Amino acid sequence: MELSPVVIKVFGELLETRTGQELAENRLWRVESALQPVLRAHQIDSLERLATMVAGGRDRLLGDQIAEALLNHESFFYRDPPAFAQLTDMIAGPLREARMQSRRMRIWSAGCSTGQEAYSLAISFAEKPELWQDWNIDILGTDVSKAAIDRASAGSYSQFEIQRGLPVRQMVRWFESRDEDWYAVSELRRKVHFQVHSLLNPPPRGEPFDIILCRNVLLYFSQHVRVDVFAQLRGAIAADGVLMLGAGETVLGQTNLFESNPEARGLYRPAAKADRCAA
Repeated sequence: MELSPVVIKVFGELLETRTGQELAENRLWRVESALQPVLRAHQIDSLERLATMVAGGRDRLLGDQIAEALLNHESFFYRDPPAFAQLTDMIAGPLREARMQSRRMRIWSAGCSTGQEAYSLAISFAEKPELWQDWNIDILGTDVSKAAIDRASAGSYSQFEIQRGLPVRQMVRWFESRDEDWYAVSELRRKVHFQVHSLLNPPPRGEPFDIILCRNVLLYFSQHVRVDVFAQLRGAIAADGVLMLGAGETVLGQTNLFESNPEARGLYRPAAKADRCAA
């Protein structure tokens, strides 16, 4: 079904206002299927009628449901394994050495979706006690979607989700099967906490983060929103911290608040002195 310009405009503005994300051309194909549950729940017969009901800011609750349905929650354990391994090597090397006195590491998984990335980090630390025993590893996962955060907090995954990126050994060690789903064991859940947060808002409170993962999130934002998000991330990270973006994302031409890390391709560090926008 081809979407009308009015439908695209209304839903696009709604999504960007609520989440900062664009309803780009390459996302239009899934709008109808994504919104079918909303149509059925409210017994609405068309997308045009649905758009009319929320246009101009009408029916805030319904608008929230539409924005939630349009979000992409694609995620899996140890996503992009080589990049993930590179990050854990960096954590176990220079960052660990720099934090030896405090024996504390604070990590933010921004746009964490249903939590696989945050749990992957927690597993990586837990399985190397020779490096991290007696350390305080604080892992925070955030996402704009309350539904995603509720699932992340529960640590609940389907058979399909649990097998995506997670070796069998780790699956049976850190998750338990109940009915048809798999649940993170309490030992693992205690290592991570989650909260609803929009990257359009000031970063979570607390000390600066040593590591921020913001992967496969910025690609959904327009250029001007990315500038704002990079500023938020820069304000939240330690001076010697590490920023990790997704494989298709970069700071080049986007911002000069961060610069490439010569020690690790694909990882970035805060620039010592920089303006808000890219040069």
